[in-house]
Amino acid sequence: MSYRVLCLMGPTCSGKTVLALSLCEVLPLEIISVDSAMVYRGLDIGTAKPSLALRNRITHHLIDIRDPAEIYSAGQFCEDVRRLIELISKKGKLPLLVGGTFLYFRALQQGLASLPSKNDEVRKILMDRMQKQGLASLYQDLCYCDKISAERINPHDPQRIIRALEVYQLTGKPLSEYGYKNEFLSNYEMLNVGLMPQRAWLHQKIEERFKSMLEQGFIEEVEALFQRKDLNENLPSIKSVGYRQAWQYLLGKINYETMVEKTVVATRQLAKRQFTWLRHWPNLRVFSSGCPEEVIKFFKDQDWARKPK
Repeated sequence: MSYRVLCLMGPTCSGKTVLALSLCEVLPLEIISVDSAMVYRGLDIGTAKPSLALRNRITHHLIDIRDPAEIYSAGQFCEDVRRLIELISKKGKLPLLVGGTFLYFRALQQGLASLPSKNDEVRKILMDRMQKQGLASLYQDLCYCDKISAERINPHDPQRIIRALEVYQLTGKPLSEYGYKNEFLSNYEMLNVGLMPQRAWLHQKIEERFKSMLEQGFIEEVEALFQRKDLNENLPSIKSVGYRQAWQYLLGKINYETMVEKTVVATRQLAKRQFTWLRHWPNLRVFSSGCPEEVIKFFKDQDWARKPK
């Protein structure tokens, strides 16, 4: 049996959620979140997580499935999505994957790379250098040896920067050149839609949304996480944009105004990396934001509401 899967991807603040909800009103869909931060319980305001009332009205999956102290990998995501696609399809509905975590989308559609195992010796050398020279020095090296990966990786993400450099030092081959082994899509037909709004519009939306998050109690939300002794700023959950900056503020490393400024800048940088992913994404139908009617018509014209073979 083949399965049909709709994928709606785009940068943060581009209107994916509103569009997804509009699609759910006219097509038999269930939403699967493709967001590496929404998987964590307690990260609500800062991730713009759909409310519980909304999730009770329209089914959402892969939200609030992990504690912030846990790690959730792209491999785990693929396994969860495989199970959910089959479950949703058996109900006579279509899965709608919505989000901006392109590492997850890539793992799902292109497979996971067969990379060399971690090397403790190389990793220790890189870690020691980071401690002495700073993460920026490692990122500069990555820009030189693997520009494509550098564009995709957050300059403040030591885990992924070190891994990319480790792969290059072990093999002499950039991480971005590794092929991906795809054992997932043999029975899946995917329709990809991307939202690519104007940058000026998006930058304004980013500022407005973070201001709204602060008014909703974002700092208080992070304070509740901060009180937990098992959480720290090196965990993937706390390294999420906004949470990382608020954590630094609560630690006394930066003041409130700097926290706000750094969060807005980091969110814009995230959007820039997401645009990079979109520009290179194969078989992608691109729309500007704010046009739900066009996207709905596109999905309907593809006749994707018909039953799979």
